[in-house]
Amino acid sequence: MAQPPKDVPPAQLIKALPTAASVIQVPKRGQAVPVGDPLSMSQSELSLPFRRSNPSAASLYASTLSPPGSRSMSPSGRGSPSKYLANTVFDVSQGRGLPENAGDSPGEPLSLVLRAFVPHVAIYPSADTEALVREKGFKDGLWELLRPFGERIQGKVNVRDSNGVSRVAEDFSIRFTKFGDNIEHPDPAISGQRRSSADEKNGLQSASARDRAVLSDVEAVVDKHLAYAEQSFQSASTHEVLRKQGLDVDTASPYYALYLRRLLSGLPITPHETFAHPVACVVAISSRNETPIEELRRLYAETNQGDQRLPPWVDGEYLRYYVLVHDEENGDITRSMALFEQMKRHLGLHCHLLRLRSSQSAETDDDSIPLPRSDWRTAAEELYDIKRSEDDEDFDDPSQYIFESDATAIRTFVKEMVTQSIVPTMERHMSVWNDQVASRRRGITGKFMNLSRKWTGFGGGGRTSVGGGASNKDIYDPAGFYHATAAEAIMRKLADFAFMLRDWKLAYSTYDLLRPDFSEAKAWKYYAAANEMAALSMLMMPQQLTSKTRSETIDQMLESAFYSYQTRCSSPYGALRSLTLGLELLRLRGGSNVDDAGRWGLRLLESRIPGRVGDALTKERLAICYASKTGIGSWNWGSRRRKSAAWSVLAAEAWAEQSKFIPAQRCLTEAQKMYQPKAAQEGTTQFAIAVAYVDGLQRELSDRLGHPDEAADESALDESQSEIEEESEALTDMRTRRPSVIARGGLETAPLHTEQSDSPTPVAAGQEGFD
Repeated sequence: MAQPPKDVPPAQLIKALPTAASVIQVPKRGQAVPVGDPLSMSQSELSLPFRRSNPSAASLYASTLSPPGSRSMSPSGRGSPSKYLANTVFDVSQGRGLPENAGDSPGEPLSLVLRAFVPHVAIYPSADTEALVREKGFKDGLWELLRPFGERIQGKVNVRDSNGVSRVAEDFSIRFTKFGDNIEHPDPAISGQRRSSADEKNGLQSASARDRAVLSDVEAVVDKHLAYAEQSFQSASTHEVLRKQGLDVDTASPYYALYLRRLLSGLPITPHETFAHPVACVVAISSRNETPIEELRRLYAETNQGDQRLPPWVDGEYLRYYVLVHDEENGDITRSMALFEQMKRHLGLHCHLLRLRSSQSAETDDDSIPLPRSDWRTAAEELYDIKRSEDDEDFDDPSQYIFESDATAIRTFVKEMVTQSIVPTMERHMSVWNDQVASRRRGITGKFMNLSRKWTGFGGGGRTSVGGGASNKDIYDPAGFYHATAAEAIMRKLADFAFMLRDWKLAYSTYDLLRPDFSEAKAWKYYAAANEMAALSMLMMPQQLTSKTRSETIDQMLESAFYSYQTRCSSPYGALRSLTLGLELLRLRGGSNVDDAGRWGLRLLESRIPGRVGDALTKERLAICYASKTGIGSWNWGSRRRKSAAWSVLAAEAWAEQSKFIPAQRCLTEAQKMYQPKAAQEGTTQFAIAVAYVDGLQRELSDRLGHPDEAADESALDESQSEIEEESEALTDMRTRRPSVIARGGLETAPLHTEQSDSPTPVAAGQEGFD
């Protein structure tokens, strides 16, 4: 990621803000934010000053900076991904599969999904290795140094599916994590085993509190980016550019991309899904170590047993990858080469010699290059850096530099580890688990085994199993998890491996097999997660989906996932993630899937799970969703233009409630483009209250964006056209006097007119639907 020049103030770096992006449920003006709302940001967070005078802080907001006018912001006149899907007037077509290039852009939702659910590799270095890396200026050690390189694996990665067909992935990535970090232990209450105990209530509240803390951090990060943009805009004269730009239907706004990325960052190690479980562990020592082989064995023993051992619901048979870090400046390469050969003889072929310089790289060095910041930092990490930049007057630019030779060596190491060790190991495990575990559950034999287990306890694996040779580790533990050796846990890991390697068919079939088992065992969080990933796996398949498949399969899975997450498990994070990702994947398929995506978005808003920022972003995303559906013919039959415009107005109001006037202006501009086409009869000219509301909102935004003269001119024009005399003070404070659209029961859209009426329309008819 390119870093902004140090000598340029942030106000010049942000000539205009990227398109508005995030949305969350917002209290109306005059209403107080509920004190108990866990997603409402604290007063200390909202009152922190944004020091635009500190150029070093600008790099923290680089992910959401883009000048206005750098790309087309309006879908008008551009091809939409779904315009080829509406083949009939009434949209009988079921849409299409996912577009082939839908995941090419790093900020697009599909690309974010592909890069979020990736293999996780734990880092467990020796003390001498950590000391060597800290000398290079990385206070968090080897993990901090390797972290950005796992997100950008150069070249192509060949992956074989369950049928042995090889596919090429050009955007494959892995996630480096600290060994034993971010473990989320299950709550006994969620298992449904102890409903009447006092511990159940405490456990349930703690699980919900963890989720709400994560969502609150995500909201706070996006809000900081938006506030920084508003502050930086004050000295920029780009109001006319903002007035001409609307929402971008083809590209997700930087703020929405940031919202999704932080929502999917830092997946915890949980029992009900294995995406964050380590696929491999990098055990590293340096050339400074006096007893290297003994040290490697000690590190292996610590990861396999003792205090550092992972919980019983994490499979301990993950790959160990041994790395020898050689000090290029102070070490003896001959000794390191001999030690490396000894490592391969004792520990196998999963070894690598990483040659690094021990000195710290500076920006002025000839062979130094900037080390990009991790795109997948957690919201808590980014929020900590932002708050530190606001509190510390002497805050330095967090940009780091690395020698080009070190960067080349690390890229080679990561590529070799992924292509020669991690991917082949995952493919081998998938083949074994599919043949020995999953295949026995399919077909008539599998159904018979399930019936036997349900009624007689034969075969184990269920909560009711009490005999038949099944051990306690094969059943659902009352503490709220399956042991790693249970058939259900192995099949869940098989499905997650298939999802991470993009074998959607195998992933869906395995998730679908697990759903009834988890339901029978009343493992509700397992059940919710299986439904969520089964729906996402089916939506990721390239094949088209019929309306029957969508209603009977995907809708049912999303409904089950949402209900179980929200009601049975009190997990707002899971509920929000399932509906958000389902909405985005349905939208990409176009056709009638767009309407289904809109219904799920509305369901998410009604649940009031998102906070203020998330509510506004969701409304804005719904406007883009409906705008992406175009009709056919000269009359655009089947389009959703006015529905998109209505959501744009609602999003603009939500942004204005939060004093985020730049995204509000973008949303309102898009609505005005929809409501004011060339044919006046297709707009809202006959709906006086709707016109007055939109004009009032525009005057308020013009005033708040620093152009009171323009707002005054518009007010004078409206007064001259009105037959009713109003007092001048009625337009001086639109912020307090402008009524809410929601308070009037919603913004009604105008009907389509096929031809201009010959007779004048009565005023009363224009008010119909708004009184």
